[in-house]
Amino acid sequence: MHTPHRSVLRALVSAACTAALGAGLLAGSGTATAAAPAAPQATAGSKVVGYFTEWGTYDRKYYVKNIETSGSAAKLTHINYAFGNVSGGKCAMGDSYAATDRAYTAAESVDGVADTWDQPLRGNFNQLLKLKKKHPGLKVLWSFGGWTWSSGFSEAAKNPAAFAQSCYDLVKNSKWAGVFDGIDIDWEYPNACGNTCDTSGRDAFRNVMAALRSKFGSGSLVTAAITADATSGGKIDAADYGGAAQYVDWYNPMTYDYFGAWDAKGPTAPHSPLTSYSGIPKAGYHTSATIAKLRGLGVPASKLLLGIGFYGRGWTGVTQDAPGGTATGPAAGTYEQGIDDYKVLKAKCPATGTVAGTAYAKCGNDWWSYDTPSTIATKMTYKNQQGLGGTFFWELSGDTANGELIKAIN
Repeated sequence: MHTPHRSVLRALVSAACTAALGAGLLAGSGTATAAAPAAPQATAGSKVVGYFTEWGTYDRKYYVKNIETSGSAAKLTHINYAFGNVSGGKCAMGDSYAATDRAYTAAESVDGVADTWDQPLRGNFNQLLKLKKKHPGLKVLWSFGGWTWSSGFSEAAKNPAAFAQSCYDLVKNSKWAGVFDGIDIDWEYPNACGNTCDTSGRDAFRNVMAALRSKFGSGSLVTAAITADATSGGKIDAADYGGAAQYVDWYNPMTYDYFGAWDAKGPTAPHSPLTSYSGIPKAGYHTSATIAKLRGLGVPASKLLLGIGFYGRGWTGVTQDAPGGTATGPAAGTYEQGIDDYKVLKAKCPATGTVAGTAYAKCGNDWWSYDTPSTIATKMTYKNQQGLGGTFFWELSGDTANGELIKAIN
């Protein structure tokens, strides 16, 4: 699930210029020159898609510029800008101030040039344009939904054509022409429960994706972040992901958050296991089961990207080093309990072991799991063996200042 930190929500709601916020937020190659390297060619197997969060520009102070200075921009093929809202059956702006109005100083700007008061476009969108000028092969998609804003898809599914038209009009708005190369749908979850429960039926997701493809045509990208729940009768079974695959360029199965401190007493378990392992708390809750299930539904391997979390999930009150221990609740995190960025955890609670192709860490009474450059390398081997279309991750600000994790993906 794609969720911001609660403290960020508070900061957003209190900001004077973010009145347009909704209920909340909870994811071709140009000619290269020495000054403007193209992104890696986006052939099957080599896509690298990173989510950039709109709210990360607030208390996280993670700007589009950081994608460049970390070296990540040169490694990415695509950026998913998260999130647009879904309201009244239509695509809508998330935080218009952050997206188009915020004035960037020279020090904050991608190209070192400050915004002026009278320029027609400022904010993240203008910064993304500047980043694309430096990296002509880089593509940007506008992602709609996310954990909290997915409640709007139920209304959208009642009239898919009208929804698709609204999304096209917003994504292709001439005020930010050139920013977006397509749309990403992050519906959590069609015909199932996420933050709210959807009852629009098994065909709803396929119908929405068909309408989006019809409207956006073959010249724009249409993708979707989808559930990783491969259990019998689970969330993958609730919607026609197999039937909808023909309409998408690729899926981003969210192969993380399988386990976490929402089960406050444990058992401790890595949140993004690649494979099953002895003692795994729930059968089918691992990446390889998700990929196998989707491929079994007829989704081509080249349309499946491997999901990586650039963060960890953790418990406290844990005495056992190995997975499967009891706990008393979520471990303290920088912005929210039970979750923290890789860049924090690598120093705060270094990995002490690996299980099922991912890492875990025991420090004091706390127990965390997260991916490291070493475990990402293991997952990339799996990705290549399966012939998957590439890799995506949630989200850019969780990496180190020099892009350790994205370098491991490449």
